[in-house]
Formats: sequence, C-alpha cells, structure tokens
Amino acid sequence: MQSSSSPTLGLWYDFRNPAQWRKNVGSMYRESIDQVVWAEELGFGSVWLSEHHFADDDYASSPLTIAAAIGSRTENMRIGTNIIVAALHEPVRIAEDATALSFLTDNRFELGVGLGYHEREFEAFGRRVKQRPSLLEDAIAVIRQAWTGSGEPFEGKRFSLPPMAVTPVPDVPPRLLIGAQSPVGIDRAARLADGVITLSNDHCQLYVDAVQRHGGNLDESRIYASQWAIVADDPERVWAEVGEHALYQLNSYIEWGSFEGPDRPEPFADPQAVLDAGAYRLMDASMAVDDLVSLATTFPQIRDFHYWAQLPGESIESGSARIEYIANNVIPAVTAKLGG
Repeated sequence: MQSSSSPTLGLWYDFRNPAQWRKNVGSMYRESIDQVVWAEELGFGSVWLSEHHFADDDYASSPLTIAAAIGSRTENMRIGTNIIVAALHEPVRIAEDATALSFLTDNRFELGVGLGYHEREFEAFGRRVKQRPSLLEDAIAVIRQAWTGSGEPFEGKRFSLPPMAVTPVPDVPPRLLIGAQSPVGIDRAARLADGVITLSNDHCQLYVDAVQRHGGNLDESRIYASQWAIVADDPERVWAEVGEHALYQLNSYIEWGSFEGPDRPEPFADPQAVLDAGAYRLMDASMAVDDLVSLATTFPQIRDFHYWAQLPGESIESGSARIEYIANNVIPAVTAKLGG
C-alpha cells in the first residue's frame, strides 16, 4: 500500500458504452467493480465516478449507487465523485446520500461536485444553464448546513433548507470538493470547498494562488489531479489500439460543451491530432514516475492522481493491462521517492 505521505493513485470510471463497441451494460458494471476490487489489492488508493444523463452512450447516471456497491467490496480505497452535477439534484438528497455512503464506507467517501455544462441535461431537469454558479453555490451551502444537523434554515437564490434538522448526521462530514477547469471555477473551489479536482496539471498553480488570495491554509488545501495519459511499457503501441476510443471520448465532450470560452477546441480529426494538441500524453513508467514526483514535490497539496481505467468502448482486459503496469512499475517508485 502507498505511504500516507505519498499521494494515492486512483482510477476513474464513466461506464460509457458507445454504439460501435456496444457491450452488455450489466456485465460491464459488474466487471468494472471486480476490477476496482482487484486494483485495491494491487495498491491503488482511490476510485472516481463521473455523472451524465440522457447520453447516447449510456454514460453513468447514478454514481452514488455505484459508489455504494464499490464501498461494500473494498476496505481502504477512498471513493469519490468526479463529479456530481449539483445543479441537477435536490441538495438535501445529495447530503443524505453522501452521509449514508460515509457510514457504509467508514468515512472513505468524498463528494466532488461541479457546475455541469450539457444544456440538454439542464433543460430536462428544469434548470437553466446560465444559473449554474448560483445553483452550485446554493447546493454547497445546503449540503454543508445539512451535515451539521443544526436545524438552522437556509435561503438562497435557487435552493433553500427549511428550519428542521437533516438526520442522521455524519460522524465525519465527507470532504466536499469542486471540479473546475476555469480560473473562476478554481477560485470558487479555493473559496468554498475542501479541495479542487483538476482536469489539467497546469491548474495546480492557479489553485494555490487562489487559496492564498482567500487567506486559506496551504497545508490543509487539497488537489485531486485527473491525469489524461496512457501509461504503458510501449505507449505508442497501446495508443494505436486505443486512440480511436480517446478520439471518441474527447470529441463527445467537445460536442456536449465541456470546453468553454475562446479556447474551445474544434473536434479532433484523428487520434494523432489528439496527441498533437497535448490532450493525451503517452508515457512509460519512468516518464510517469518523474512527472508525478515532480508535480507532487512542487505542489504538496496534491493528494491524489487518477487515470481513466479504460476509455469509452475499450475492453476491461485492455484497461486492466495498464492498471497492472502502473501498479507494478509506477506506484512503488512514486511511493519510494515521495514517502519511502
């Protein structure tokens, strides 16, 4: 297992099932959870679950249920959401479900929330995309208040909490994290959350600067760094096998509106264009170890690095090969260099 002074390495799941690589959904869920249990035995310290709705590729819509299933079969692994789209939910229910997960996992659950961006989801749930900031901030306030059990009311722009206690109260409130990829979102995480979930390593410095700007404690600040990389003994060979899956993944995010602002990319033409843009990186173990150790040394706020377990439509077996390679060649070296 990893040293407590070394960041955990984790796996990230979205359970996508694109038409061109269609699988039985139930089998995929069960095999993926089996994979998570196996990965914990290999030394992985976290698992992260994403959420979307009404997706043609069956993108996971119920990550908290999946989190409970994983929690029942693991012992030490931390379980988190990357992310729950808070605006689409009743925040009291999020607070209650997170409390239940905290009890069931002996305080191993971490709640990651974010703005969301897919307009179709907001319309279906009767929400307005332009109200995302206030929906998220009100949701966080309600969740925090619910976990206190105080019975104090809350009245926000979008959500409210009546003057009654939400029960039961967690023994230890789950860490509340915000996933963000813009300077405004990262500032919000520094202001309101217990940590940030980043989509680019370039955002670590933005978060540290924001924490200092708001007078926060850098020793208590937390970064959970999502990694967009293929780590393998021969990453170019593996990319030749999985590049089309990564191309599908990124182009669907672009289509849904994940990348906002003037730097929003055009859809990638082919897998090589993905690499040329730096959207995915190819690494062997030595490169990955150097990269992770450098990042964790520069930013001791990083508590976790996590990789996609498998790309949309990729087989469990293909993803497992990379998981085993990381477990054997990356985790021990990172632990030895940072905490050994």
